[in-house]
Amino acid sequence: MVKLMAESPLRGLDEQIGASRLQEVDLGPMTSLAPLGGGGAALDKALQAAHGLGWPAAGQTQVEGMARILWSGPDQALLVGTVPDPRLAEVAAVTDQSDGWAALELSGEGARDVLARLTAVDLRDGVFPVGATARCQLVHMSMSLTRVDAARWLILVFRSMAGSAAAEIRHAMAGCAARG
Repeated sequence: MVKLMAESPLRGLDEQIGASRLQEVDLGPMTSLAPLGGGGAALDKALQAAHGLGWPAAGQTQVEGMARILWSGPDQALLVGTVPDPRLAEVAAVTDQSDGWAALELSGEGARDVLARLTAVDLRDGVFPVGATARCQLVHMSMSLTRVDAARWLILVFRSMAGSAAAEIRHAMAGCAARG
């Protein structure tokens, strides 16, 4: 009998080039949430009760322990790092997205310069502070970009684009490193 084993999209990628480091990260469960029937207030209350997290404002995240909620579009958010409380389904469309995404972390003092080569998002501190998130483009791919701390960025791309995303990021890292 064949025994199937789950593999991560990038098989544990961990690469340092110049002043930046790119790592595949395992965020645990990822669940899309969308309030039912305009019930944003009810979903906010249910999230607070179940996970200690509220519904995120546009472009924002909230973190509580290992759990994180990321705004991902109008009336959409991703709950990451925790299994959603089943009661959330009473007030929201709840969809498991765990196998659909690849998660990368770009860190180091050169990380912002690397990202500046790949996206049109204004990454300056006053515009994109710690805790900010955006749905945007990584070259030609859709991504979710979140600033985790001063020099650490979380990049989520569709699993099918993980190899292309990693190649583009590594290419930009090499370009930044070559500039010294």
